[in-house]
Amino acid sequence: MKVKKIPMRTCVVTKEKCEKKELVRIVRTPLKEVVIDESGKLNGRGAYIKLNEEVIKKAKKNKILDRTLEVEVPESIYEKLFKMLEK
Repeated sequence: MKVKKIPMRTCVVTKEKCEKKELVRIVRTPLKEVVIDESGKLNGRGAYIKLNEEVIKKAKKNKILDRTLEVEVPESIYEKLFKMLEK
């Protein structure tokens, strides 16, 4: 029986390799919009971030997502990430 490969991705904040399902993908679309990609298949430049309060705060404070996606990330994206944390 063939062993199924688990996709691994790196968190842009912690530089830690995790399973893809443990991370959230933030995407800059070709139209320069920034959205949270829950399906993991949207077109555009993506950045993976761990769904953890300290990690999200650090990303916001140091503007890590802004640099990675090469566009200013709106405040609403961080608010949505914190709401996802509560679930």
